[in-house]
Amino acid sequence: MTELRSSVTTGFTSRFGREAHGLWSAPGRVNLIGEHTDYNEGYVFPFAINRRTLIGLAPREDAVLRVASSHAPAAVEIRLDELTPDALHGWSAYPLGVAWALGQFGAPLAELHGADIYIESEVPIGAGLSSSAAIECAVAAALNDVWGLGLDRRTLARVGQLAENRAVGAPTGIMDQSASLLGEADAGVFLDCRSLDAEVIPLGFDAAGLELLIIDTRVSHSHATGGYASRRAACEAGAAAMGVSALRDLHPGDLPRAEQLLDEETFRRVRHVVTEDQRVLDTVRTLREEGPRAIGALLDASHASMRDDFEISCPELDLAVDAARGAGAIGARMTGGGFGGAAIALVPRELVAPISAAVLGAFADAGYATPTLFTVRAAAGAAREL
Repeated sequence: MTELRSSVTTGFTSRFGREAHGLWSAPGRVNLIGEHTDYNEGYVFPFAINRRTLIGLAPREDAVLRVASSHAPAAVEIRLDELTPDALHGWSAYPLGVAWALGQFGAPLAELHGADIYIESEVPIGAGLSSSAAIECAVAAALNDVWGLGLDRRTLARVGQLAENRAVGAPTGIMDQSASLLGEADAGVFLDCRSLDAEVIPLGFDAAGLELLIIDTRVSHSHATGGYASRRAACEAGAAAMGVSALRDLHPGDLPRAEQLLDEETFRRVRHVVTEDQRVLDTVRTLREEGPRAIGALLDASHASMRDDFEISCPELDLAVDAARGAGAIGARMTGGGFGGAAIALVPRELVAPISAAVLGAFADAGYATPTLFTVRAAAGAAREL
């Protein structure tokens, strides 16, 4: 983090010709279990990871908001009174969309001064670790402080979700932003996506001698494409046909009736969400009663459901999961929105190296691009760094 702070400080000065007044950071997240349940008002269990996005910010005297990034050749600027979702495009829609969304939650944009913002990140892009939410939450935390808005973290999570839904155009739920804002060290965030009640649950990975291995397949994905949206639409259609406001209201015992009422594809989409909600509840209970070494079968079942019922896996993700399990992982599953990105494997610490080697060997044998592998720890949420 020290190196990232130095890089952001230098980058800000290089882009804007003055020093940043403060630094804020927010982490990416990994979802231990509970995929595509968030926008169905169900349960998720992510945790913030020890890879972060860091921003430098300095207020301006005018009403211009200007954003720059280490990944973009030029800064993007817009007046606060011109912020609308339709006016935002490309990478800058993430930070600028947050400013617009803060206005939707009461920030008097027409009365506020603008700011210069510079962004760098160590969260891998496109790996399913929510690099987007890390940007949104770092910017939300910074502007909340600088503009003196006084919004709490749960509200800032809703701000980030609105920015992603409306400004970016990705119909995601609130899980990613909640994890990035509410995370704590060595703990997961058990989130009820209907009430937004969140409970911090100790993971106990360190005491159990476990590591969470990320296997970034480097297969690119985009939440704004049709695959994600079509599955959300199927969930909404299934809920309507079953006479409930959201799939959260169904339970495994309702699935036989759903199978009779729904077409085959919609039923499988519904079955994934209903059983995944139950797996989240079972994971939290198992962690409390038996510890983390007992949750492997739930992770495996989650992947099978996403592969077969929700159909959001891909050959590279399936291979990553199978290779990790075959080499001794306690459990493994794809994580994130799907259609590429990363898999996770819960592994005994002493097996990180051989499991990693097994995955790399399997990808080489299949002729796939070499994946990126690294371990992550549960970390604290968004914070001011300087």
